[in-house]
Amino acid sequence: MLLAAALASAGCSKSGGVALQRHAWTQPGVLRIAISEEPKNLNPLLAGTTQEIFIDRLMFEPLLSADPHGDAVPMLAAAVPTSANGGISRDGLTIRYRLRADARWTDGIPVTARDVIWSWNAIENANNDVVSRHGYDDVRAIDAPDPHTVIVHLKARFSPFVNTFFAESDQAYEVLPAHVLAKYPNINQIPFNAMPGISDGPFRFERWQRADRIVLAANPHFFRGKPALRHVVIQFVANDDSAINLLATHAIDYIQAPSIQTYPRLRGLPAAQIVWVNVNGFEGVELNCRHDALSDRRVRAAIAAALDKDALTRQLTYGQETRATEDLPDWMWAFDRSVRPVPFDPAAARALLAHAGWRAGADGMARKNGRPLQLSLVTDSATATHRSETLLIQAALRRIGIDVRVKYFPFDLLYAPQAMGGIQHGGKYDLLAYTWYAGIDPDNSSQLTCNNFPPHGYNDARYCNPAMDRAQASALAHYDRGSRKRAYSTIEGLLAADNPIVFFWWQRQQEAVSVDFHGFAPNPVIESWNAWQWSI
Repeated sequence: MLLAAALASAGCSKSGGVALQRHAWTQPGVLRIAISEEPKNLNPLLAGTTQEIFIDRLMFEPLLSADPHGDAVPMLAAAVPTSANGGISRDGLTIRYRLRADARWTDGIPVTARDVIWSWNAIENANNDVVSRHGYDDVRAIDAPDPHTVIVHLKARFSPFVNTFFAESDQAYEVLPAHVLAKYPNINQIPFNAMPGISDGPFRFERWQRADRIVLAANPHFFRGKPALRHVVIQFVANDDSAINLLATHAIDYIQAPSIQTYPRLRGLPAAQIVWVNVNGFEGVELNCRHDALSDRRVRAAIAAALDKDALTRQLTYGQETRATEDLPDWMWAFDRSVRPVPFDPAAARALLAHAGWRAGADGMARKNGRPLQLSLVTDSATATHRSETLLIQAALRRIGIDVRVKYFPFDLLYAPQAMGGIQHGGKYDLLAYTWYAGIDPDNSSQLTCNNFPPHGYNDARYCNPAMDRAQASALAHYDRGSRKRAYSTIEGLLAADNPIVFFWWQRQQEAVSVDFHGFAPNPVIESWNAWQWSI
């Protein structure tokens, strides 16, 4: 009787010839997604948050993506350039791409080399408010001998280039339609940003109901095949608890990247499941090295010693994440298990502060020349984990004499490009509790080198060490994995000594989905890379 009742309450569909059960509350062919923040715009070259990139990838494609294992796969490109197939020249300075001949924009115009070259020029255009130009600045020139061939000439050897240039490392940019956008002197304030009517991905823009949702419709002419979904509805849900309630009542089918603090509730939801994804990312606190006190590595080491990373990881992730050493996770080939971070030792932290001239007064608070050590700690207002984390950090630093004031900002302001008043990229903070997602390549130079301060890269900590620059130069100049691995060992050791960022745990991202949602196979960078294969 129970089986009969279950079958009566469910519908059936077929996927790949296999009959699938579908619950009565599921809307066939319509995937309803909750994301934590409304995007600032829908122009992929201006994306500043993971939510914006997630939406953009439903509509636009890069040259290369990555499979769930993190291995590069072709998208607009017909093949991944390698030395073996002639895509990378013997000197490493020329990269050749052959574009697919069947990729078209939704207005029927073919995607060609002109679109790739225009998109690169748009990123390099100083008038455009892009977040990062890392990797794109390394291009000397691009040739297009025919509409479906792109030949990139580098200024110098740059080993992560294939995984960076319109691919899945660093800033994941997609190619945009030159025939629509080339008429604008800049792309900062154009109608396309709110209504991208032309795209080449599995879905096309339908409407944006401000403060509510974005609706996308299937692109039946997508070059990888007609999408299995008819519509994707992306709802803006301001906090994790509300999103969980919507999933529990079957009003949505998928919560994109919910905070780890939601795990106890998510694991018990009926007709839902958690999909775990190993990503090249971390949770931590970033220190603004331009701040007078934080420019002193002894103060930064004191902050690192004051934070019990093991306890933070246990308390905030319910044992589901692994405490980090430095930024590169233990599943990546560049990881070095010999690197040791600053150990938890509040007494040593107070001694480091005193050695730097910040001595505790009668009230226990650190002062220098009569001035108290006061720092602002910022994070986003939407993530429950970050709200709890900031309070724990605040309490831990107070115990060593640092007065911390906590401030919360919406995602779109916290992570907006520098030119758009972003808090992180604009350096308008002392400490930042944040989650970072990197790409399929271990390249972290855009966060750590002296020439990558925003808007040229992601060195939001404004950290500059000539030794780090030398190690990064070695990692970027060598294409063989052995040489790069030795360079990254040096890089991780310098991070452990200098502490521009204190790393808490490596990200094993949870994704909460309905059991009726099929084909969901995130890669380590983006969940929506294979959206044409999704079904419900």
